[in-house]
Amino acid sequence: MFSKIWTTKSTKNCSEQISRLKEAIQSADAVVIGAGAGLSTSAGFVYTGERFHKYFSDFEEKYGFHDMYSGGFYPYKTQEEYWAYWSRYICVNRYMDAPKPVYQELLKLVKDKDYFVITTNVDHCFQKAGFDKKCLFYTQGDYGLFQCSVPCGIDTYDNEAVIRRMMDEQRDMRIPAELIPKCPKCGKPLTMNLRSDDKFVEDEGWRAASQRYENFLRTRKNQRILFLELGVGYNTPGIVKFSFWRMTEGNPKATYASVNLGEASAPAEIRDCSICINADIGMVLEQL
Repeated sequence: MFSKIWTTKSTKNCSEQISRLKEAIQSADAVVIGAGAGLSTSAGFVYTGERFHKYFSDFEEKYGFHDMYSGGFYPYKTQEEYWAYWSRYICVNRYMDAPKPVYQELLKLVKDKDYFVITTNVDHCFQKAGFDKKCLFYTQGDYGLFQCSVPCGIDTYDNEAVIRRMMDEQRDMRIPAELIPKCPKCGKPLTMNLRSDDKFVEDEGWRAASQRYENFLRTRKNQRILFLELGVGYNTPGIVKFSFWRMTEGNPKATYASVNLGEASAPAEIRDCSICINADIGMVLEQL
């Protein structure tokens, strides 16, 4: 188990660490990007404040919640209300582009490198920014997919067309009953393909991406790898953060970098090969 956590906080150290990160990217044989919610937040996908009021002021007035996250857990009385909220939520956070070009700036840094991305984000921003979809592993699902709520199988279904219809045809925060999504196989309700319990469907695409990620790590395990962690907190640290720490400790040629406003840290065991930057990711990418 890793021991004491340390962080880098001062402005001077931040500038020095950015220079170290630039050198690490340039010298790496391969870059493994691990991305969490902080990356999309830096790109402008925030769930509160002005952006929430722009798209959900009517829901706030009627139901009394004050951010998009809370709205997802509200106990709506009908499926028509439930899908009115979620269709708008998915449209805003999956099918609209992020307000800031943070993902595009990241791609500029690594597009000529041997890279792979593992992310707990479900907003599809990497692919929309132009990252190679064969180099992406969305571990927690995708707002753009439905699955059976039972589930009766391992199939998922693209939802863009029906989500846009729900958006266009909803009135008074309700969708027409005929648009409530049902599983084409068993007729049970469809739900989002998001990992929230043991009913999450790992479809063929998910399994193929998982295998590509494992193969990438296996075939480059003795190379100079930069494990670049962006905006990853402690909600699900085992997926990216802890695995990056273990792989860095196990490879004397590896470097671990964490860029995360307020949460950039590394354990003492890999301190000498770590770069921690407590700053906005977008700002750091601009400087790089």
